Amino acid sequence: MAEMLVRDKSPLSLQAGKRPAERTMEELLEAGVINMDKPMGPTSHQATAWVREILHVEKIGHGGTLDPKVSGVLPVATGRAVRSLNLVLKSNKEYVCMMRLHRDKSEEIIRKVMATFVGRIYQTPPVRSAVKRQLRTRTIHELEVLEIRGRDVLFRVDCDAGTYIRTLCVDIGDALAVGASMEDLRRTRSGEMTEANAFTLQDIKDAYVEWKEDGNEEWMRRIVQPFEVLFEPLPKVIVKDSAVDAVCHGADLAAVGVYKIDASVEKETLVAFMTAKGEAIGVGRAKMTATEMVSAKEGVAVSTDRVFMPAGTYPKMW
Repeated sequence: MAEMLVRDKSPLSLQAGKRPAERTMEELLEAGVINMDKPMGPTSHQATAWVREILHVEKIGHGGTLDPKVSGVLPVATGRAVRSLNLVLKSNKEYVCMMRLHRDKSEEIIRKVMATFVGRIYQTPPVRSAVKRQLRTRTIHELEVLEIRGRDVLFRVDCDAGTYIRTLCVDIGDALAVGASMEDLRRTRSGEMTEANAFTLQDIKDAYVEWKEDGNEEWMRRIVQPFEVLFEPLPKVIVKDSAVDAVCHGADLAAVGVYKIDASVEKETLVAFMTAKGEAIGVGRAKMTATEMVSAKEGVAVSTDRVFMPAGTYPKMW
């Protein structure tokens, strides 16, 4: 757990808000996140539409589109949480890929060449991609060769959001001077969400029926998480209860409204505004370091970028 610096040891606590774990199932569906294990075949849009039909929710969205032939982790948000999906779009991703070389190459050379792709790389999106085709820079954080059988190479890659694995395979093939193509791909992680705790469409359907027909919501609670999980990768600024509503109305957070801060926060760091109860308020840019926020007598500590908590959740104190 990150080290927190405390500015106010005894802030005023208001009878407002609710800890995410104490929300009702209906409240979770109003702003929830599902780690769906998307199957091969349907588009991400179609798979998400099926979740909408299963859960009978009006507003739904997904973060980080997977091609129809790609399976794995697809974050799906419901209700108010849809607006915060851009946080997961920017998160690192992990994939397991099966690449096929077009001609033979020794295992030693394959491993040696693939190791050179760790770090900053340049990519042009494929012709059929949904974005403009222009050269872009991405970072490969890890590239681990898991198995080589003849021309088939199984590898795991941890990379920036927006990295095209199909293009990566082509580039590796070019570097090996034999050509290569992506045969199979599975996303195993998106941000903090991993395949180990992902749920299939059948899981979601069965859990919903168990909740509605048997009154047992235990399985549903494991599937539909509070949307605060999307904020987990960000450093936190805990806002005093008395300042929450001002931030909800778009006001910047003054230093006097800070309760606690992640010690790692530096100027211009993207931070998550949280309540003392663990509720997500929004995101903003730090205008002071963590140590400056603790000692400042006045001034803006964090400028508000986006607000996700409805105004009026906490009483107006200004």
